[in-house]
Amino acid sequence: MDESLRLLAESLRSTMVGVSGSKLDAALADLGWLDMLDEIPTAAVPLVFGLLGETGAHAPIVNDVVLSAAGRPAGGAVALPYAGGSWVVWERSDPSGSTLDDLPIRRAPAGEPVPLAAGRRALGWWLLGTSRAMLNLARRHALDRVQFGRPIASFQAIRHRLAETLVAIGGAEATLQAAQDDEDLTCLLAKAAAGQAALTAARHCQQVLGGIGFTAEHALHHHIKRALVLDGLLGSSRELTSQAGKTLRDKGFAPRLAQL
Repeated sequence: MDESLRLLAESLRSTMVGVSGSKLDAALADLGWLDMLDEIPTAAVPLVFGLLGETGAHAPIVNDVVLSAAGRPAGGAVALPYAGGSWVVWERSDPSGSTLDDLPIRRAPAGEPVPLAAGRRALGWWLLGTSRAMLNLARRHALDRVQFGRPIASFQAIRHRLAETLVAIGGAEATLQAAQDDEDLTCLLAKAAAGQAALTAARHCQQVLGGIGFTAEHALHHHIKRALVLDGLLGSSRELTSQAGKTLRDKGFAPRLAQL
C-alpha cells in the first residue's frame, strides 16, 4: 500500500469507528468516496468495504457500486435481490421500526434487473473484513484465556479452528483478487467464497470464544449477524455455488478464471 492509500485508510478507519449509517454515508461522501469509485475502483472498493467489515460499521454504499455499474447516478437506492428469491432496498436513511440486523434494509417488490457482479465483489470484501474481525476477536481471546494453567491458544483443538478460519479467509481473498473486472462468473464465485469464509469464521470463532461470544457485551455476535445478512444479499453462498454449477453445466466447459 502506497503512502497516499495508507493515509486514506487511516482516515477512513478513524471515521468508521465513530459513526455509521447515514452519518457515515455523508462522511464518506465528504472524503471523496464517489470520486474514488469512479477513478480508482480496484483500490477503493477493497479498501472501503474491507474496513466496513473490520470496524463493524455500516453504510448503504453498495447502492453506489451497483448504480455505477449500471451507468446510473450514484447516491440513490435500488432494489436488490436477496436469498430465497426475495428483494430488498438498503435505504440511505437511518432505520426506524422493523429492520434487518439494525440495518435500514427492508423488503421490497422485485426491481428491474441491474448488474450484480460489481456489487457482489464489493460485498465479498465486506464479508472478508468481517471474517478478519471475528478471527482477531477469537485469537485475542485464545491468547488471554487461561485454563489448566496455560492459554487456550496452546490447545490443539483451538489451533485447528483458528487455522481453518485463516485458510478460508486466505482462499476467499485470493478469489476476490482474481475478480478484478466485472465478469459475472468470477464475481459470483468470489462472493460465494467470501460468504463461505465468513460462515466458517462465525462457526469456529464462536466455538473458540464459547459462551462469552453470545453476550450482548461482546462484539462477536454483531459480526456474526452482519455476516449472515451480507451473505444473503445478492445471493447466498449456497445459492451462488449452485448457480455457478448450473452455468458451467450449461456451458459444457470450465473457463479459465484466473492466470496462475
